[in-house]
Amino acid sequence: MTQNATTPSPDMLYLSSRPALPVLAEVAVSFAVLVTNWTVRQRTRQALRQLPPELLKDVGLTREEARHQGTLPFWRP
Repeated sequence: MTQNATTPSPDMLYLSSRPALPVLAEVAVSFAVLVTNWTVRQRTRQALRQLPPELLKDVGLTREEARHQGTLPFWRP
């Protein structure tokens, strides 16, 4: 049997029928996601600062733009 866009999969039905997480668990998950995003952002900006000029040209950035983006604090999008 094939699934179409309007028929939810059995996995989705299971997930939607589960009770919501307790508030403390939701806060913990939200905090973990936030810290993960900050870490990825920090690593990405550090890598951007270290890119050679030819790769910066490939992504359409100047050295000054890369330096500016690379110096932004991790909490700023």
